Amino acid sequence: MYGSPRRAITDEYGKVRAENDWTTAQAAEYPDRLIAFCGFNPLKDYALEELVRCARTRRLNRGIKLHLGNSDVQLENPDHVARLRQVFRAANQHRMAIVLHMRASISRQRPYGPTQARAFLEQLLPEAPDVPVQVAHLAATGPGYDDPPGDSVMAFLAEAVHRKDPWTRNLWFDVAGIMDSSVTPAQAALMVQRIRRVGMDRILYGSDAAVGGNLRPREGWAAIRRLPLTSEELDRIAHNIPPYFR
Repeated sequence: MYGSPRRAITDEYGKVRAENDWTTAQAAEYPDRLIAFCGFNPLKDYALEELVRCARTRRLNRGIKLHLGNSDVQLENPDHVARLRQVFRAANQHRMAIVLHMRASISRQRPYGPTQARAFLEQLLPEAPDVPVQVAHLAATGPGYDDPPGDSVMAFLAEAVHRKDPWTRNLWFDVAGIMDSSVTPAQAALMVQRIRRVGMDRILYGSDAAVGGNLRPREGWAAIRRLPLTSEELDRIAHNIPPYFR
């Protein structure tokens, strides 16, 4: 958030470092339960410096979290893709997982669809072949699943996984924040279609930030159980463990 282009921050990078250090300090209080990820705007000049610093910091070297919407990353922009390729390559070199809020900025009405999904598949994933890459919110944003552009990206990526595209070998998806009382039966059916196309082994349950109107973790799992999935499918999702937790 400190690196958002909507903000003008004094000593921005200092605040980004302090935020990452605060996060790892919180996780260190519960080392058997929590893993901290390093966050930054991948378009900033300090992005690679912060990634390397995190990679060298105990308890902050498991992975990075990128929020393309907050950072106003545009995957149709060659310059943005070039910077992201550097970040993906560095994360792979340091064996850091990548969790990606892929949805382009909604407030700025940035393009988001198969063109952006193809750039991710063909230009970014090849730079991180050895680490897990997790697409958050089934490539949408939430809460809810009223996001046709997001679903079009998820449909593209689900087909790539289904046809066993080699660059999807370490690709995962989470369902954090996309199921709540606003979801219609048609939207729920669409989510299930995408999930099944990917395969249950690639789907992770997660809660989003438990603030405001977002569901708390227990409520979030209860909502996911309302999807028209079989009990066996739900049980599989419940027991999936991402590689960075092992």
